[in-house]
Amino acid sequence: MKNSINALIIIDIGIIIFCLLSGNHIWFINSQIGFISSSLVMFASIISYRNMVKNRLDNGIVISEDNRDTIEKIEDPFDLYTEDNKEDNKSMKEIVQEEKAKLKKNRRSIWQVTKDSKPALSLYRLGAYTILILGFFYLNNNHKLDISSYLFALFIPPIVIIITLMRKK
Repeated sequence: MKNSINALIIIDIGIIIFCLLSGNHIWFINSQIGFISSSLVMFASIISYRNMVKNRLDNGIVISEDNRDTIEKIEDPFDLYTEDNKEDNKSMKEIVQEEKAKLKKNRRSIWQVTKDSKPALSLYRLGAYTILILGFFYLNNNHKLDISSYLFALFIPPIVIIITLMRKK
């Protein structure tokens, strides 16, 4: 996280220097609002998902691991063609009924869905998205919106964070 913050600060200083040297006040305002709001959204997402994972680990909730690869999951989502199912000589009708029973058993309650959606609805993320939206409306309503510099500044933080996280490995 520190590496990402340092990289973002260095790049933001570079953007500020570029805007000041070019003398373009509109680019400066757009790039700073876009860059800061996008950075806040990225960090809020990271923090909320980190908290979710930490809470799940603290509560002992382990995600089951499926040893099948992605292609097998796509081609055989209900695991109908594995050796175990072939040896049982079950009819397709029986297998379908078993799968329907499993799906009914695995239905999630509203409470479970709300618990899983906490990271998406965390105060960090909602606040960051509010800042992003208010910044856009501020620029648009005051006729200072330069869409190219704003979008450029919005895309920089995700790219920088991805690069710093990839370099970490």
